[in-house]
Amino acid sequence: MKQREITFTSGSIPKAMLIFVGPYMLGILLQNLYGAVDLFVVGHYATTADVSAVTIGSQLMSIVTQLIIGFATGITMRIGISFGANDQRSLSKTTGSAILLFSVSALVLMTIYLAFHALFVSVMQTPFEAIEATRSYLLACAIGIPFIVGYNVITSILTGIGDSKTPFLFVAVACFINIVLDVILVKYVQMGALGAAIATTVAQAGSFAFSLFFLRKKGLGFSLKKEDIRFNKVYIGHITKIGSPVAIQNLMVTLSFLFVTAIINQMGLIASAAVGVVEKLITFLFVPATSMGTAVGTASSQNLGSKQKKRAQKSMWWGILMALIPAVIIVIICQLRGDLLTGILTGDMEVVKKATNYLHSYIFDILLVSFVFCMNGYFNSLGKSWFSLLHSLITTFLVRVPFAFILSRLPNASLFSIGWAAPASTLLSLIMCLLFFFYESKRK
Repeated sequence: MKQREITFTSGSIPKAMLIFVGPYMLGILLQNLYGAVDLFVVGHYATTADVSAVTIGSQLMSIVTQLIIGFATGITMRIGISFGANDQRSLSKTTGSAILLFSVSALVLMTIYLAFHALFVSVMQTPFEAIEATRSYLLACAIGIPFIVGYNVITSILTGIGDSKTPFLFVAVACFINIVLDVILVKYVQMGALGAAIATTVAQAGSFAFSLFFLRKKGLGFSLKKEDIRFNKVYIGHITKIGSPVAIQNLMVTLSFLFVTAIINQMGLIASAAVGVVEKLITFLFVPATSMGTAVGTASSQNLGSKQKKRAQKSMWWGILMALIPAVIIVIICQLRGDLLTGILTGDMEVVKKATNYLHSYIFDILLVSFVFCMNGYFNSLGKSWFSLLHSLITTFLVRVPFAFILSRLPNASLFSIGWAAPASTLLSLIMCLLFFFYESKRK
């Protein structure tokens, strides 16, 4: 294997996780920068309606992204187990099956979004002033779905073998293209939300093309033969068994965000834009917890492949500890000067004020997800991704969405009170995860 891969089956667990997480975190930060740059440029050089359009349109696109990321977890876990067991044929067959499976998925998702983009915008209770801009944004972004899928498949394969550096290179290329085009199309050509969407799609296409070129020159780290690229029922079954529950979980959680956004959209354009600003910030602020969750999944799967279950459990606890440290710092910063963070993405002071109020309560969720994301990574490596789906569905639709709806209907409803719906939901998830972990440990 080449040096860019990291093995979690021996040596210091926290050291290996830090080496893995560094580039992975930077990659996620840059990937999140796509939407943030869109919102930043539109927020400073376009109208409030364009800000709302980018907010709602990017949330609708996040359904695709989270669905694919979740499904691709099956690839990462399967690749990790094969890598830990040093099974070269399994690595090749898993990769070949994944390529065909996700190619079909990309075409299906793109067709759905192109055909129903106007309906999706309507369902979101989009403010009247932002309807046309949101439709244009979503339509342009839908064309880039195959590139989103392609990038995430490549990333999941590399992540499974412990390579977090190469995906960072791919997303850096996309981020550079997106920033340049955003400034040109929004600031100078004045295309508003549509210009931001075009910039994002072109950036995704450029990143995917570069990744194919790079891997053709450098290789994956293991051999991949033409005969391996086929619908192998066994390996597709492995991928879907682990990935499907995670994909459904991600989809349901994303839909819950959309439900909450639709609820808040009825409070007016300013509230809609404020929630969009906070949701973009959250994608950045939650990166340490998200990254550690992936690191735990990769470390656990490799150790399970090498028959070291105790070491897999240690990886989970180390991940939680390493995620909590930045989480505490982030909460303190948001409480003291949250307005500095929300002010980065918009120049509208009324939006900044409402967004800061929303952030003050919402941000406590980061402490709880530091536990839940890492525990989910461990459960997924065990093939217990169904439990991650179960607790997510229960807490999201029995706590978060109803809580947000009820609070929004109260007299003098505020974004601050609605923001507590997120940590309340995750607290129940954490309780369920801890009970399940100790039950599994005792049963085994």
